[in-house]
Amino acid sequence: MSTVSALPIDAASPPDGDIAAMRARLLAWYDREGRTLPWRIRPEERVAGRVADAYAVWLSEIMLQQTTVAHAAPYYAKFLSLWPTVHDLADAPREDVMAAWAGLGYYARARNLHACAQAVSRELGGVFPSDLEGLRALPGIGEYTAHAIRAAAFNLPASVVDANVERVITRVFRIEAPLPSAKPDIRKHAASLADPARPGDYAQAIMDLGAVICTPRAPSCGACPWAAHCAARAAGDQERYPVKAAKKVKPVRHGLAFVVLRGEGEGREVLVRTRPDKGLLGGMLEVPGTDWVVDAGALPALSEAAPLALRWREAGRITHVFTHFELRLTVFAAPLSGEANLPDGARWVGVHPIRAAGLPTAMKKAVQAAL
Repeated sequence: MSTVSALPIDAASPPDGDIAAMRARLLAWYDREGRTLPWRIRPEERVAGRVADAYAVWLSEIMLQQTTVAHAAPYYAKFLSLWPTVHDLADAPREDVMAAWAGLGYYARARNLHACAQAVSRELGGVFPSDLEGLRALPGIGEYTAHAIRAAAFNLPASVVDANVERVITRVFRIEAPLPSAKPDIRKHAASLADPARPGDYAQAIMDLGAVICTPRAPSCGACPWAAHCAARAAGDQERYPVKAAKKVKPVRHGLAFVVLRGEGEGREVLVRTRPDKGLLGGMLEVPGTDWVVDAGALPALSEAAPLALRWREAGRITHVFTHFELRLTVFAAPLSGEANLPDGARWVGVHPIRAAGLPTAMKKAVQAAL
């Protein structure tokens, strides 16, 4: 394995000449092989004078937080078809926005998305700010997202650091500190490399490099424009980076879920309610259930917890893994014929297709267990 132009293994930063070469090589690679994405302005389009739609860029960046491009793309298309402008999204009922988001996860993003659209529409005349301070002041826009929007939407200097970029930088500089403690060093090195002349293309290029070439396993070093500059490649231990702190065992929480069904066939419906705004799955729909507790023995008896006096059957148990804990729900199901006094805030939504019901994935699992 050649190491002719590689950085020293303990290098703090590359020489200025190497920085210029790295920028040029990365951008040349991106011009040839960068991904075509629906929200992205390609280099040739930028040269031709096409300008990015800041609303579309913002929407994509919020959806791509903690989500892959493949998973986010259909939601992006759906949102643009439902709400083509930031004014349309701002005027939409929040429950419609939450329902359209169902399945994307990290539901605080959906609440912030709607709040941000309202702020931009009603306070800024529908125009997204281009400065970092103005972007960070908006709901749901943090440091990374502000830099990403500034670069991609406005082609202004920024330093974008997502998980893909973290992986690239820790390998190029062979950063030994584990994540997340390595993040300040990563941001410093990333900023030193960012291209001020083509900031929008550079930001997209380095993210593509991590997503397509510098992958977590089996990176394609032979196709990498930075191979000759990569300290980890020179040492032959690319896959060791980024170094990560030991994973903690996720705690388990337990709960009871109650699926009340009425009707038959395509007209079948399930009883749901809206969760409080604060907390996990805030503002999303759920089937009635208990609190989620650490000790399964502390769960109430069925007769105490059930929302209606019906003939309940145990329909099964489902598991859903959230970021910080694993949820295990025992699902009870019952049919409802005729009229009943529904719990406060409860309403009916269609079961078929369940993916259209606006339920988050954990609740869809509970309903599917009862069908």
